[in-house]
Amino acid sequence: MEFCPRCGAVLIKKKKNSGCARCNYSSKEKIKLTTSEKTPTKTGVVVISSKDTETLPVVEEKCRVCGNDKSYFWTVQTRAGDEAETKFFKCTKCSNTWRQYR
Repeated sequence: MEFCPRCGAVLIKKKKNSGCARCNYSSKEKIKLTTSEKTPTKTGVVVISSKDTETLPVVEEKCRVCGNDKSYFWTVQTRAGDEAETKFFKCTKCSNTWRQYR
């Protein structure tokens, strides 16, 4: 299967030297394709431990252990698919984790 280099449509060859049905490109036409990306450079591997960064959203939910009012949260489907998901919280200060059912 061939694709038109100009518009990306599938080229269907009904006749010899027939062009693209969408943009009338013909194989006789020369198109100079350029890319704006530079060639990838080799870089070293950087290891980030899970304690270095937290990518979870922070909400105002009070911790029952230390009283801190900021917590991370995430949701997990722990029961059947037709039931609500379970929301988990993790305190930003003491790392206490608890769950909330809907």
